[in-house]
Amino acid sequence: MICQDAYQYQQLHEHKDYMMTMMMMGTSPPSSPISPSSSPKSPSYNNNEEERLDVVNLSGMALQSLPNPSLNLANICKLDLSNNHIKKIPESLTARLLNLIALDIHSNQIKALPNSIGCLSKLKILNVSGNFLVSLPKTIQNCRALEELNANFNELRRLPDNIGLELTNLKKLCVNSNKLISLPTSITCLTSLRVLDARLNCLMILPEDIENLINLEILNVSQNFQYLSALPSSIGLLMNLLELDISYNKITVLPESIGCMRRLRKLSAEGNPLVSPPIEVVEQSLQAVRGYLSQKMNGRLDNNAAKKKSWGFRKLVKYGTFNGRSRAWTREEREGLIMPEYRPIDILASTRFPVSCSPRRLFSPRTYFCR
Repeated sequence: MICQDAYQYQQLHEHKDYMMTMMMMGTSPPSSPISPSSSPKSPSYNNNEEERLDVVNLSGMALQSLPNPSLNLANICKLDLSNNHIKKIPESLTARLLNLIALDIHSNQIKALPNSIGCLSKLKILNVSGNFLVSLPKTIQNCRALEELNANFNELRRLPDNIGLELTNLKKLCVNSNKLISLPTSITCLTSLRVLDARLNCLMILPEDIENLINLEILNVSQNFQYLSALPSSIGLLMNLLELDISYNKITVLPESIGCMRRLRKLSAEGNPLVSPPIEVVEQSLQAVRGYLSQKMNGRLDNNAAKKKSWGFRKLVKYGTFNGRSRAWTREEREGLIMPEYRPIDILASTRFPVSCSPRRLFSPRTYFCR
């Protein structure tokens, strides 16, 4: 009996979803295949049941526009219009979705969002990725309940300046694969933000007050290529950061404050012309990078050993030894009238200076000539 009731309940809800889809498309639904009298224990099915439907899925139906619905849109809490050919969302539609919690319109041909999207005061999840959006409406800041915003794979050139002042509940912001040059300074007010994905853009700089993102756990600004050349020194104050991806940029120096990020578990920095720390340190481990930056910050980094190790070879090359290029000789030096100050080894071996090339002079102690 329990299995039969569960089966009937599942069939009823599947039919309700189908009815909702048909009504959104403006088509009259067929008669119900589930008869109210099919079982004495079956729940009643009437118009009141239809009005309580709250999920509408029109994904992948090749829709080019949205029909005028014949139902109360205020009852919908989840609307999926993804993977269609929709070019425009009517202002009147979004203005009536007063109880909408999740809106998915990814993979369409939308060039602009309606300003009435600001009426969705209960919206928590918004997915507009895979469209042709150049900007987001300023009214999006009125969606104060928003927790997740996905705007990947668009043509965004900038985000609303005040996007961070009102969206205080935002936890995930994904804007990768766009044309963003910078992030608005107000984004540092998103104190609830946990994930920030801004890879594959044209970012040239990050906000200086990025340390205000106190709950940020994942930061990805990779693959901004030749545009991003430096990180703000305050990035090391993101004490809750777990993953930092700055790979494939033009960064030469990592801020010393990164050495203070004790909770950091993953650092991706490949594809950068790093000088400090050296690339060989980065390739070792995160612990090696953290130790290097900590010592540098405390002034305890010993660079003398590296300098001493490379001094001899560099000086020999500089002075023309071991096939290094020597300075141009004067006419007197070429004719042997004046002995040059520095000579390559192949010059020392010539017969022009036999005394200098004698074995006794080359291999005898210095005191031999001081007698």
